[in-house]
Amino acid sequence: MAFGIDRKELKAWKEAVENGHIAFLTHYWLDDRFPDCKTVTKVGCSDIQKLIRWGEKYGLKPAWIDHRKDYPHYDLFGKQERNILEEEGKIEQLHRFYPETEKL
Repeated sequence: MAFGIDRKELKAWKEAVENGHIAFLTHYWLDDRFPDCKTVTKVGCSDIQKLIRWGEKYGLKPAWIDHRKDYPHYDLFGKQERNILEEEGKIEQLHRFYPETEKL
């Protein structure tokens, strides 16, 4: 279950993905399989080769790309999610969903 984002944010992410940009969308997420994770970041791009090259920088395997629908993406969560968001300069997303990181 996803929550914590609005339609405008989702639409902007979808448009960026469709236009071949590496796009980030973080939202709250509950999944019984990952009880210690409260968010997921979807990193998408319609240019699969570009997405694969981006993922290689972080040790992400092409097999991990979620190809469902028209928005291919990696799902990042846990420590990997936080590390990649920091590395990519997406600090505002960290602060929004993890206010305790504002002090870092």
